[in-house]
Amino acid sequence: MSRSPFVALAVAETLSLSGTRLSGIAIPWLVLSTTGSAMLTGIVAMMEMLPYVVAKALGGPMIDRVGPKRVAIICDSASVITVGLVPLLHLLDLLTMPILLPIVFVMGVLRGPSDAAKQSMVPDIAGLAAVPLERVTGVIGVIDRLASTVGAAGAGGLIALVGPSQALVVNAVTFAASALIVAIGIPAIRHAVKSAASGIKAYGRELAEGWHFMRRDAVLVAIVLMVATTNLLDQAYYVVLVPVWTQGSGHGPALLGTLFAVFSCASMIGAAIAAMIGERLPRLAVYTVAFLLTGFPRFLVFAMDSPLALIFAILAIGGFASGFLNPIITAVLFERIPKPLMGRVTSLNAALCWALIPFGGLVGGALIDGFGLSAALFLTGLAYLVTTLAPLAHRSFRGFDKRRAGDVAIS
Repeated sequence: MSRSPFVALAVAETLSLSGTRLSGIAIPWLVLSTTGSAMLTGIVAMMEMLPYVVAKALGGPMIDRVGPKRVAIICDSASVITVGLVPLLHLLDLLTMPILLPIVFVMGVLRGPSDAAKQSMVPDIAGLAAVPLERVTGVIGVIDRLASTVGAAGAGGLIALVGPSQALVVNAVTFAASALIVAIGIPAIRHAVKSAASGIKAYGRELAEGWHFMRRDAVLVAIVLMVATTNLLDQAYYVVLVPVWTQGSGHGPALLGTLFAVFSCASMIGAAIAAMIGERLPRLAVYTVAFLLTGFPRFLVFAMDSPLALIFAILAIGGFASGFLNPIITAVLFERIPKPLMGRVTSLNAALCWALIPFGGLVGGALIDGFGLSAALFLTGLAYLVTTLAPLAHRSFRGFDKRRAGDVAIS
């Protein structure tokens, strides 16, 4: 069995996710540093994430029809031009908020299908490599965390060196490299599904098939509800709460990047361990404990304005725990979805998990304006804690045990 497609996917994912992480820090910092408004920062984040979620949800049938490889290449190639507009317009002194907003909107539209297409390749890559799905999803988790670490650390340094807009040149380069590697290194493993009919109605029926399959699966519904809520709170944390805390404490973007890099680096270690032993771990217990460790403490240390040493320690612990989450969630997801529905169900699942993210920045900005930064951090952390207790209260989470997708009816 050849493992070269997995290597290609790993490198492409590392590059594209590193660039995305960089832009996720650079763009909010650009808005915050030029306007000083937490609310505007949240609005810009929403303008990127809302189309990302919608495009991801609607792109599933397209991935099944066209093929995930082709979708990833087209979207990443178009992202090169879109992201590159920001530093170019800034260089020409033409970058204003009315211009920036549609650019980040298009960035979200392109990133959604691209990320979904790459994710839908994972089961086929696992089959080629002939390794357990938990191991492959664990390695993908390591890649995700490695990319986040590199992107966050690089973002802080680049922003401090050349400014937030010009740092996005690197983001454009990573998208270009990702598209090239996918084109050369990954075969068209899964043939595009030929639809019996064409047009909007047929496309809508295919979307409905994915929706009806997913809503009948109690485990997938439980995951979506819990992860969507924690993602909302995480978005408030990343794009508004922590940047405002960093700026208000007299620190710059270098510290902001370092904070996120420490969390991501520890998460990468956790994901690496999950990749090695994940198939032997009790899924539900690990899932529950990991969410409890990665949630409330991370908000509390900032709310209490704790010393940096304690903040870094809590971020390291929470990051390590978080590394076990995505391998478990992704393995459960892939095991329960039949191959013919893979693109549309994984896209829809991911979109629903991200459905509240566009509003995270708004929530964070509104809480800061209404109650102050410390109270906003405490309230979001408390909401995170309540959400992460869900596996202890709801029976639907008990279905984390393995179940083959082939055993699941498609009708």
